[in-house]
Amino acid sequence: MTAVTDEGRDHGQGPEDGRAGEASDGRRWDDGLIARRAAEAAQEKAEGPKPPEEDAGPEVEAYGLPGSPLRPRLDALRELVGLSRARLDGDTLAEAGRVLDEASARQRLSSRHTVVAIAGATGSGKSTLFNALAGVQISDTGLRRPTTSAPIACSWTDGAAGLLDRLAIPGRLRRRPVQGGTATDEALQGLVLVDLPDHDSAATGHRDQVDRVLALVDAVIWVVDPEKYADAALHERYLRPLAGHAEISFVVLNQIDRLPGEAADLVLDDLRRLLDEDGMAVGEHGEPGATVLPLSALTGEGVGELRELLGRFVQDRTAAARRLSADVDAAAARLRPVYVAEGRPGLGERAREEFTDRLAEAVGAAAAGQAAEREWRRNAGRACGTPWLRLWRWYESTRQLGGLDLMAQALAPPEEELTARQRVEQAVRKLADDAVDGLPAPWAQAVREAAVGGAKGLPEALDELSRAAQSGAGGRGGRSGGETASTGARKGTPGTATGSAGRGAVPAGRAGAPLAGAPGGRAARPPRPAWWPAAVLAQASMTLLQLFGGLWLLGQIVGVLEPGLIVPALLMLAGVIGGPLVEWSCAAAARGPARRYGQEAERRLREAAAGCGRARVLDPVAAELARYREVRERYVAVTEFSTTGR
Repeated sequence: MTAVTDEGRDHGQGPEDGRAGEASDGRRWDDGLIARRAAEAAQEKAEGPKPPEEDAGPEVEAYGLPGSPLRPRLDALRELVGLSRARLDGDTLAEAGRVLDEASARQRLSSRHTVVAIAGATGSGKSTLFNALAGVQISDTGLRRPTTSAPIACSWTDGAAGLLDRLAIPGRLRRRPVQGGTATDEALQGLVLVDLPDHDSAATGHRDQVDRVLALVDAVIWVVDPEKYADAALHERYLRPLAGHAEISFVVLNQIDRLPGEAADLVLDDLRRLLDEDGMAVGEHGEPGATVLPLSALTGEGVGELRELLGRFVQDRTAAARRLSADVDAAAARLRPVYVAEGRPGLGERAREEFTDRLAEAVGAAAAGQAAEREWRRNAGRACGTPWLRLWRWYESTRQLGGLDLMAQALAPPEEELTARQRVEQAVRKLADDAVDGLPAPWAQAVREAAVGGAKGLPEALDELSRAAQSGAGGRGGRSGGETASTGARKGTPGTATGSAGRGAVPAGRAGAPLAGAPGGRAARPPRPAWWPAAVLAQASMTLLQLFGGLWLLGQIVGVLEPGLIVPALLMLAGVIGGPLVEWSCAAAARGPARRYGQEAERRLREAAAGCGRARVLDPVAAELARYREVRERYVAVTEFSTTGR
């Protein structure tokens, strides 16, 4: 007669069933909890009411104990999943989410109970071992395969209903063992043993039930027999993937009574070798491993030792925490490719400087600086040069402004626009490549999207900066503004970022004022040094000497003045020689200030372009990298306090 469930109502039994003490043939029988409760009720009625028991106090979950490393790991995993939802797909985070859900569900259930499943292949004798541990015929055994079609539970103490509900084991399949009051039976208080269907059953539903229950129990007893202990289905589908759960696993070699002589030791050694290949054996450095022992459930050999091991395991009350810790390890191992980078990805100073250099090249900062320097020197030539040379230069400039020059300026912008946009795209692409070097694929994709998204308006913003620089360096009637673009195009350095007049939200509006040097973007002449008035006065004096000497000589030739060529000739010669000499001296003196003025113009345009690139590209990329570092820290927190040693 099999034992019955721990709740009579699960069988649909009425009160009259509990009064049954004898069978119809007069023999006394004991069907488990119902008969014992009937006897206890009769005894209590005879002895009178008992005083109420004191409240045992609230339960404390195994993984909620003070100092347990599991709770911070679960918190870190929860934060990791939350921070990653916007960057990783749901399938990648599914296992981590399942672990969090199961941990939350297990936390709400009893910590005084340990759920241990017995799993095995067809004919391995797991149901026989289940009955031997329970001390009563609970699970059917026989030659018919498969014998066990649904999980059957045996609970040594009350209070495990929530755990069995979580396993979806109906009340009609819940049993109680026969206990003899020994020390081993006392140690098993809190054990919930579950007999599973065959994991290699031909019925697909049976295998699905095995997989479902194995994901929820606190520990597993794997039962193998001398014929199927090396079955590939067992090792490849279960033992090897569950290597991280080795410390909550028992592997028993059943049916050793069928092995003659030393054959049992040989098979046991080979089983340990296979477990070592699976990663479930005890490691060289003391890593947790599965408990391996031989027994015969039919003869009882080794069953007592297994009961003692289970007793110590149950009384330790850490199986749930160790199971969840192993689940966290497995989830973290699956997530490792999407969180652990090869090397140290990020934006270094060199990458930032190269990006700034490329933007400065695209905006034509060097050409703008050279144009500003030429403008300074040209202004110095206008102020300090001889009037005859200035007149000649004006004539030459008007003669050169012909159809050829206009055609060059008309053809330059399309080529210039293409070159500048390509330079900007190349700068952004190179920056993204440097930032994602070694980064996991999902985060690398996020960084690239941030860089490309920020670069959409970057050419227009740089175009605005270039236009402001040209208006500041060119002057109203000067030629330098055209030189900024045309010279840059001739030298391969674009003067504008694009040919379009982008007017988006650009910091160029602010950068244009100092570059232009005048309100409203009007042209402004470079500032003049203090010595320019003296140089202008000296050049005017040389011109007057030339005019005075020339008029003096002319008067002598005409006969108005008395002859005397030496003095007027010397005066005229002094003016002729002194004028170019003053101009050369001024040009030499203006070389240094002109260079500094050009460098300052280049620096301002370079900084404006760098600020624009930083706001649109560098900052979004840096934000994505900071987000990756944050989730990487959370991932390290998940793996740092692993208790499985894996």
